[in-house]
Amino acid sequence: MTKIGFICEGRTEQILLQSNTFGKLMASLNLESLPVIDAGGSGNLLPHNIQGYLSRLEKEGARAIIILTDLDEDICITETKNRISAREKDIVVIAVKKIEAWFLACTPTMQQLLAQPGFSFDNPENEKDPFATINGLLITHTGRGIGKKTAGKIKLATKMMDMGFDLSNAAGHAGCSSAQYLLKKLTEIGNTF
Repeated sequence: MTKIGFICEGRTEQILLQSNTFGKLMASLNLESLPVIDAGGSGNLLPHNIQGYLSRLEKEGARAIIILTDLDEDICITETKNRISAREKDIVVIAVKKIEAWFLACTPTMQQLLAQPGFSFDNPENEKDPFATINGLLITHTGRGIGKKTAGKIKLATKMMDMGFDLSNAAGHAGCSSAQYLLKKLTEIGNTF
């Protein structure tokens, strides 16, 4: 198995990357994740902040390192990548606009979350605040939201993983190119080593 290192911007990404379903996907690609590093916010994903993480992951045997962050308010993916200034050999994956868009793109899990078998969402990456969108959908369909920002996001991520969120389903959504990109990169790494 090829060891992969992940550095992410926050707890939601860490929960996703450490989930059982993601671990099974990694194993199916002959990949193994080292312990995921939460940088504690996108502002901490700068070269002087992540250098120690990169070194640590390489010492632990990482053959590839993936940095996962949100686009947030940046104008484009290139702007976010330039801000991070990752090394050329590292892979930067930018969730558009935010990682919760991947949840909207995972139709089977969203159907279960909302108790709506016919639910689908056309353009998850067009949502400025997909967490707020999901919270609104929960209120509409179940009468209860998921909570406020930080605690609510962690609760939502945990709930989505418990319900079987699968990156492959999100990547299979035509409107979720950033999840598709992560899956493509993982597949390439699995086929390379």
